[in-house]
Parts: sequence; structure tokens; C-alpha cells
Amino acid sequence: MAAFRTTRFDVAVTGLGLVTPAGTGVEANVACVWSGTSTAGRAPGFAGLPVDFACSVRDFDAGALLGRRTALRMDRVSQLGVVAARQAVADAGLDPTTWEGARVAVVMGTSFGGAASLEREHRTFLEDGADLVSPMLMVTAPVNMTAGFIAMDCKALGPNQVVSTACASGTTAVGLGRQLLESGMCDVVLAGGSEAALTGTGLASLHKMGALSRRTDDPATASRPFDADRDGFVAGEGAGVLVLERMEDAEARGARVRARISGFGASADGHHVSAPDPTGGGAERAVRAALADASLAPADVDHINAHGTSTPLNDVTESRMIRRVFGEAPAVTSTKGSIGHLIGAAGAVEAAYTVLAVERGEIPPTANLTSRDPDIAIDVVAGEARRADLRAAVSNSFGFGGQNAVIVVTAA
Repeated sequence: MAAFRTTRFDVAVTGLGLVTPAGTGVEANVACVWSGTSTAGRAPGFAGLPVDFACSVRDFDAGALLGRRTALRMDRVSQLGVVAARQAVADAGLDPTTWEGARVAVVMGTSFGGAASLEREHRTFLEDGADLVSPMLMVTAPVNMTAGFIAMDCKALGPNQVVSTACASGTTAVGLGRQLLESGMCDVVLAGGSEAALTGTGLASLHKMGALSRRTDDPATASRPFDADRDGFVAGEGAGVLVLERMEDAEARGARVRARISGFGASADGHHVSAPDPTGGGAERAVRAALADASLAPADVDHINAHGTSTPLNDVTESRMIRRVFGEAPAVTSTKGSIGHLIGAAGAVEAAYTVLAVERGEIPPTANLTSRDPDIAIDVVAGEARRADLRAAVSNSFGFGGQNAVIVVTAA
């Protein structure tokens, strides 16, 4: 059996871009998430559905941010992704008009792609006939288009890839971006995830399968990871993009390094289409692979950004796995209490939050956690942010289909 590398390969995170229910931009996200504020609320387009609330990106004017004609060519998933990519590039101090575009890669994660476009045009097909279906559907709905639009917008002309590992997609994209840098195929990677699948059909299906919280009387408290009264997740939308560079390249150009991506692990449960393996074995394999890749022991980890979906099964299974691997020491949080579950974008946004936690030396709280489930025996940060010296942190993502991805973030 092949062994892991014997020397660690760190990549620098030099830029972050965030468009989430917590706001547009890093500062807005920190202000909301680090204060433990919930963003769940009524979604006007879902009135009359059994679950009529979500974590939506509000006050997002795609026409103003991208130009009206450009925005009209994109599904919302690509609009969110392109704006996040622009932010990340600017945050990194890079200029697409001067960089060598052929050495810049894009790796984006998504689960549903342009779901809203597909649902809208299918309705048109059924109600109005084939002649009125938009020809733009074929360039708005496919899952590859967000990465394609980012390449066009940012002149990123190197490898251009999309990964879809359900709720682990964004984390998988960050891990694969790091591997591209190690291979030498590029010098800069825009890695992340984008999702905008808040459609009636999607929410109806998630409700029918029992995945969503039914706390319709109080949506703001519905997403409550690790809480004894949790009853499901709150669906969300958003995008997160990280700029990754080799450490020597970032240092040579005098870039600010927010943190490092030092390890990546992935696995499959091979168990069930939607339920986690009750033993947590698949998740554990991904965690241990990421630690080995980073040449770290469990005792070296100070913080874990958990998958923490607020579902009865995931939270207990994940917490037992964390306790088994790490013991009691690491401080755990789930930012889904604040922004809900962003599906294919969740891992990328949570990777960005983990980078920010390490950089700031401050762990955001798990929003809405008021009474920890007695079956969850880990140190979950709740109530308010916690100051800490964070040398290394782990971000977990586990998806439907049993696909798991984990990254290790270390201090710059």
C-alpha cells in the first residue's frame, strides 16, 4: 500500500470571497457568524409549502454587481460564485489584467448547479410549450457553468474543473485545488463552491425525506446543531472562494497569508444514500487521512468546524467520531446554526470560516445551541465566540451518498 507523503505540503490561503446568508464580503460574514446570529427567515417564494423558510442571500443585486446583461446570462448559482471569486481575487491582491491566466486554475464544487433555471424552464415547457423554452437553459443549468463563468470573468485560463460530492463538494474542491498546485499544473487556484438550489421542488423533496427542520413557528431558531431539540437542517444558498498559492510564491510576491491548507482526506461510507454510517467509520477515515497528509496527530488539533447539520443522526454520529479520534480537547463549532446548510457550497464557506478562525484566534459560536444533547460528549462552543491560540484546525464535510471530505488548516 502506498504511504502518505513524508513531508507536508502547505498551500497559502491569500484571498477569501464570501456571499452567504450572513452577507456579502468577509467583514459582513464575521460580524454575523461570530456574533452567533441566525439568518433563517421566511422565504416569500415558498409560501404555502410545509416548510416555508430558508437561509437566503439577501440584498444581492446581481445586475448592479455584474452588469445587467452579464447577470441575465447566468443562473443565480453562477452569479453568487462569480461575485465571490472577484472578492477573493481582490482580497489576495491579484490583478486578472496582469496575471498569466494560463497558470490560474478554477475548481468549484456544487451539488445542483443551475437548479432554478431548470425548474423555471421545465414549468415553461409544461405550461406554454416547447417553443417558449429559453435557449439559454443549456448555458445556465449545467453544473460546469459557474467555473466557466469565473474563468471568463477573471481570465483564469488554466485547468477548469467542477466537482460534485453533494454536501462535501466545496471541501473536495479546496482539496483538489491544493493537489493541482502540488502537481505544478498551475500557480494560483480559485477553489470553492456555489449553490443556489432554494427551489420549491427541492425544498418539497427535502421535507418529504425528513431532512428539514419543521420549526415553522420560529424559523430563526430552527437550525440548532448539537442541541437536544434539533429536528433537521435549514436549507441555504451561497458561495465561498479561496485563493490558493504555493507558499514560496505567496512569500515571493509579499502576499498576506491568512492561513495554510496543510492536509486533505476523502472517503466513502458505502452505506446509505442519505443516512451516515452509524459507526462513523467513513468520516473517521477521511479525518485520519487528512491528519496524516498534514503530518499531524489528533492532539495537535485545537479546533474543529464540524459538519454539524442539526439533524438527529448526523450530529450524534459525528460527535462520537470526534470524541473517538480527538478526545475532549478540541473546541468544536457548527456555523450552520447561523447560515443554514449551503449544500454544495457548505464546505467551501466553512473552510473560509475555519481560515478566519485560525487567523483571528477566535472560534465562532454554534448559534441556537441552548441545551446540548446529552449523547453529544464534545466541547461545543456556544453562546459567544471563544478566544484561543489556534495552531491547527479541521473542517469536516459529509454528503448524501456517503461522500466525505476533510481539510486541515494551520496557522500562517
